[in-house]
Amino acid sequence: MCTPVGAYGEIAKAIGPHLEKDAIVSDVGSVKAAAVRDIAPHIPGGVHFIAGHPVAGTEQSGPEAGFAELFDGRWCILTPEADADRMALAKLETFWQRLGSQVEIMTPEHHDLVLAITSHIPHLIAYNIVNTAAHLGRVTDSEVIKFSAGGFRDFTRIAASDPVMWRDVFLNNKEAVLEMLGRFSEDLVSLQRAIRFSDAATLERLFAEARAIRRGIIQAGQDTARPDFGRRPEGTKPSES
Repeated sequence: MCTPVGAYGEIAKAIGPHLEKDAIVSDVGSVKAAAVRDIAPHIPGGVHFIAGHPVAGTEQSGPEAGFAELFDGRWCILTPEADADRMALAKLETFWQRLGSQVEIMTPEHHDLVLAITSHIPHLIAYNIVNTAAHLGRVTDSEVIKFSAGGFRDFTRIAASDPVMWRDVFLNNKEAVLEMLGRFSEDLVSLQRAIRFSDAATLERLFAEARAIRRGIIQAGQDTARPDFGRRPEGTKPSES
């Protein structure tokens, strides 16, 4: 199932009567507790439902946004229920591994907490900062676009993600998102305080800790250390150096 998670219940209800015995039903949604809640009741006996989430992709949506290496070296999280069929789970693991993914097993609730901070909150911040810039009266639209080669450009990348998909993510993972958003807000206040009182030591420590985590992401193969994420403006050629 590859739709916004808000559509899961109706889709599961529609396909349930037509599923063959021993079929395996899974999904690729960014929220898992809601997926289990909405899909599982419509899965008939003898059919195996195992929720999943390939943590891969770009800000682009739809089949045309896919490419052959999409899942290479990425993680796919599976969240089987306690009584899930072991053979069905093994088949689904093999499916994702043959697509190039590494597979991790966790509970739906833990998945939603982890993804709230690694994916959902970053998207929320991106949408918010882009809208803040757009509504800032002293900065024109042309200035926002013209000088976006700074950090703002990288926020706008994930803010280009599908609005319907992300609407459903936040509505279906609200508890975890609100918990992580509270933590984020508290940490933001700490940074605000450090800036207000010129606390250079605190700022440097926090920035160094964050930098170390970023380097860990690169070392784990989840991103590249190339400048600007390896992107160049269209029409330019790579450097000869």
